[in-house]
Amino acid sequence: MTTQPVGIHDLSFATTHYALDHAVLAERLGVDVDKYYLGIGQEKMSVAAADEDIVTIAAAAARPILARHGTDDIRTVLLATESGVDQSKAAGLYLHSLIGLPNTARVVEIKQACYGGTAGLQFAAGLIARDPSQRVLVIATDIAKYELDSPGEPTQGAAAVAMLVSANPAILQLDPQSGLYSADIMDFWRPNYSTAAMVDGKTSVNAYQKAAQEAWTDYRRKGGRELTEFAAFCYHQPFTKMAYKAHRHLLESQGHTADAAEIDAAIKDTTLYNRTVGNSYTASLYLGLMSLLDHAGDLTDRALAFISYGSGSVAEFFSGTVQPGYAEHLRTDANRQAISTRETLDYKRYRELHEAHSPTDGMYHPTLEETSRPYRLSALSGHKRIYESR
Repeated sequence: MTTQPVGIHDLSFATTHYALDHAVLAERLGVDVDKYYLGIGQEKMSVAAADEDIVTIAAAAARPILARHGTDDIRTVLLATESGVDQSKAAGLYLHSLIGLPNTARVVEIKQACYGGTAGLQFAAGLIARDPSQRVLVIATDIAKYELDSPGEPTQGAAAVAMLVSANPAILQLDPQSGLYSADIMDFWRPNYSTAAMVDGKTSVNAYQKAAQEAWTDYRRKGGRELTEFAAFCYHQPFTKMAYKAHRHLLESQGHTADAAEIDAAIKDTTLYNRTVGNSYTASLYLGLMSLLDHAGDLTDRALAFISYGSGSVAEFFSGTVQPGYAEHLRTDANRQAISTRETLDYKRYRELHEAHSPTDGMYHPTLEETSRPYRLSALSGHKRIYESR
């Protein structure tokens, strides 16, 4: 039996109503702005309005895909997040009334730090290999939040990426080989009682680099491509300079000269959106892919490498080939508009949003109407989240 090619058929991106410039944060903290612009490679970060959460941005990301392709044959919806809104109900189920997901699709939420989106993509590929007639909607959606005045604060952000995964994909065909690495490491975590993540920065950077190297070794052991075959490398980007650090480490670990110009050529186009959106956890790697496709020259039939890392930790190295005609399916103008139309946030409002807590008394609490995006969280009532379309 001949196995049909499987991969990403369509891609769509959404982010929040607000953006905070790192210059505002630098002034507040009394540091040189180049510590952020150059040191970690971040210029702005998306910030959720009072009536936005992972569900509203996930719906905004998924809507254009359903508008283009409909819901026929979507048998599974996999939503990856580490910013869950409920300990039991999958966030993807809230999307039914917002974007018209089919009742005949299984809906599941996936969690493993920033790796969850890749788990969704690989699970989707497995389902389609079993039944090539079906399609799977994978949505990676997160709002990265750290304590005020902490080292992690400048690496906050928010975004959602939706992917339609199918046989005979129009954008990217996945290779069958995949390299894996998992280890129990306390580099980043968020206990149930905390609204902000906890991170050991130095441990996390070292864990990321080791995991990427080990996943690469496993990928090669499984018959994967040589490093020299890839036109570009898409890394998970908790901050954009991490992609550069990880790639340099990978090259040097394999005995390659880590030439700065070559690293820039392999990485830079993947970082342009993340520089201004910030860390989007599960969506970060795939926002990097979208940035690459929107900014690079013709990548037809070129091989791309993907390095996914989720603290705690799980890493995967996988690859794929860009398909002929892929550019006709991109949403470059919409992606750039999603970023350029964000409202600039002042520090006072940013701090108010950061310090806000959801009510726990079960009473009716309408949310302040702020977002200009297509969906909003309109109220909390009876311990239920109420969403609406704009």
